[in-house]
Amino acid sequence: MVSVTFKVNGRDVVIHANEGDNLLTTAQRANVAIDAPCSGNGACGKCRVRLISGELDSPKTRHITDEEYVMGWRLACVSRVTNDVVVAVPDIASAYRSRMKVADLSSPKELDIFNRTRAEIEAAGIAFGNNLSAAEVAMEAPSADDTMPDNERLAWALEAATGAARVKLTFYALNKLARVLRENDFRVRCVLESEGDTVTVLDILPAGDSTPVAGLVVDLGTTSVAALLVNMEDGSVLAKASTGNGQIRYGADVINRIIESGRENGSERLQKAVIDESIRPLVREMCATAGIDMKNVYRMCLAGNTTMNHLFLGLFSEPVRMDPYIPSFFHCDDLRTSSLRLGLHPDAKLILAPNIGSYVGGDITAGCFASMLWNREEMALFIDLGTNGELVFGNNEFLMSCACSAGPAFEGGDISCGMRATDGAIDSMKIDPDTMEPTYTTIGNTEHPIGICGSGIIDIIAELFRAKIINGKGKFSREGRRVRFDENGMGEYIIAFREDTGAVKDVSINEVDIDNFIRAKGAIFSATMTMLGSMGMDPSVLGHVYVAGGIGSGINMDNAVTIGMLPDIDRSCFSYIGNSSLSGAYAMLTSTQSREKVDELATTMTYLELSTEPGYMDSFVGACFLPHTDSRLFPSVEV
Repeated sequence: MVSVTFKVNGRDVVIHANEGDNLLTTAQRANVAIDAPCSGNGACGKCRVRLISGELDSPKTRHITDEEYVMGWRLACVSRVTNDVVVAVPDIASAYRSRMKVADLSSPKELDIFNRTRAEIEAAGIAFGNNLSAAEVAMEAPSADDTMPDNERLAWALEAATGAARVKLTFYALNKLARVLRENDFRVRCVLESEGDTVTVLDILPAGDSTPVAGLVVDLGTTSVAALLVNMEDGSVLAKASTGNGQIRYGADVINRIIESGRENGSERLQKAVIDESIRPLVREMCATAGIDMKNVYRMCLAGNTTMNHLFLGLFSEPVRMDPYIPSFFHCDDLRTSSLRLGLHPDAKLILAPNIGSYVGGDITAGCFASMLWNREEMALFIDLGTNGELVFGNNEFLMSCACSAGPAFEGGDISCGMRATDGAIDSMKIDPDTMEPTYTTIGNTEHPIGICGSGIIDIIAELFRAKIINGKGKFSREGRRVRFDENGMGEYIIAFREDTGAVKDVSINEVDIDNFIRAKGAIFSATMTMLGSMGMDPSVLGHVYVAGGIGSGINMDNAVTIGMLPDIDRSCFSYIGNSSLSGAYAMLTSTQSREKVDELATTMTYLELSTEPGYMDSFVGACFLPHTDSRLFPSVEV
């Protein structure tokens, strides 16, 4: 056995390992977060660590320069432990989970979008209200002449107070009943769940207790997790929080996660990662902010894609990725959170936003509901840009959905200096067409950039193309101080020189990066065109395009059109609608009518499997160009 010490975020994490153990796997066992979007196959180069002492059996890869290798930089996924070793995990590799920028009502803009969404739902005639409530009752204390048992005494009082024909107690409430009644002179406040003429007592609290009847909303993304704690009686938001998905170290995309789940104890590891490292800490944080106990959370609604739903529940998920792509469920009712170790009230119901296909899940049904496509006459397109690209097209007469595999580029994967949307990431940029000099902003307004996130990549490629620094194929066509070519003639644009920032390497984007991103944007556009084409339509029918998701919050829509990711229509037709999955899940939790409407949308929405569409690959190939091989599709873009 050897000792492995990880220096991460100012602390030492020590774990014992066998000689020959993989360093990334060892870090995972030690619960040390190291970004590995490619699931540790050596392709992305994001799991960089620095050897401080000891030795590692670690070959030099294309992601590590000779100079960096001498300085101790290694890729964790290709390194094996040979003796006692100390490695430092740099901020860019470890902070993706704790400081990820997620659309979660953390800004006035997001809050405004959230409030407008609720107002639009109510304007459509859908009322907010649910079957959770609280009621105070007072009873006569028992005596020698009145020996009625406590449960019957409470039932009589609640029947009189609520008009219910029948009152039931959960074991949790029954277990508290005698003590709470006698400590409060038989005056209590009951948390109730109503079904028809039956009322179930979930909890018994002292009379006058003002603890909110709380509910939990979770948007479970492949990359990030956002959550709200809400008051179920009035719909007010008590607290909010967000983080990265702890499963990310097992791969950036759902396919790698499914493969990992098929390994020995894989499903348990993935479920534990998302619950123990992501969701439960968020709930604990929000409950502390609201001043309540986690046991006061009486209901939960979760919206996630089909794979995330399976992995969250710990289900066997291999059939989701194998032809004919059959998930365990689309709708799943009568679930309780108690079997998932979430720490909520033991009888809290779990509502899952319904899936509609193997790769279009509850996050899209909830998001589509929040977009209000289903209530408008105009033809519109809803696009959720995340680790995967999901689209819905239609209006109040029909809805069609599809999903495309855009790859990890939107999250910074497959990009040499790409990173997730955390502090230090370039999120917007301009380039002077004459001098080719850049100006940019970074998340967190850091002094120097350390990488580029998705929205920044869109801006950079659009600006390079607009300034004619690159051509339609993504190849460099100008020379200058910031453009250099390697011995093979591959071009690269330097955004920040390392001598100016004090970093180990330049922050740059090269032709391979650009090609990877062109493929990602091509997947989105070709999915759009294929779906419209299947209906005999083209982008001219679109009255509006709604862009959702964390990646969408910083997108410059004009730049997205310039590179050929979004259709070339009037820019006023584009709207960013925030984290629509979170908004839709909030509506499902707090509004019974909203939940019923989402279920209806899921059962009536048509799912288009792009892989079976004969024209999809041709459309994709055509879209792998800036902006497109058919310039007639982008008349406003100067080529």
